[in-house]
Amino acid sequence: MKFPTPLVRFTRAALPALLLSAGLAQAQVVVTGQWVRATVAQQKSTGAFMQLKSPTAVKLVSVSSPAAGVAEVHEMAMDGSVMRMRPVPALEVPANKPVELKPGSYHVMLMDLKKPIQDGEVVPLTLVFEDAAKNRQTVQVTAQARSLNRAAAPASGAKDPHAGHGDHKH
Repeated sequence: MKFPTPLVRFTRAALPALLLSAGLAQAQVVVTGQWVRATVAQQKSTGAFMQLKSPTAVKLVSVSSPAAGVAEVHEMAMDGSVMRMRPVPALEVPANKPVELKPGSYHVMLMDLKKPIQDGEVVPLTLVFEDAAKNRQTVQVTAQARSLNRAAAPASGAKDPHAGHGDHKH
């Protein structure tokens, strides 16, 4: 194929480099294993869990869902002998290292639920990631709700740290 001007040839030749640099700025974060804990009547919050992996280092800086009035990334950690939960401003996702959001650890907290979330229901989530250059990438996922008896047990086999967490407020 012939190009009529040198400008077009330059553009054609530069295109792969431009696409590659754009791809680095918008490296695709992969979200797998996403699920949401189903709720019981009158429960106003629940957790969402998943695995995140990115070819470049990014941070999860924002979460939202039409199912909840508020969505935040939270961390559960031991403070002495007490398990404490707190929101985190951003969750680091190192390059090529999966980060698991799971019960008893990092998770997405969905609060001020608009209605109960039933077992098997699909909950949409919007995750916003930011790289070191402050480029943002939005990832839309859906997470299927699981009832307590279907939900994955905490890795330690200990009592579920989210039990009784339904009325969590900030």
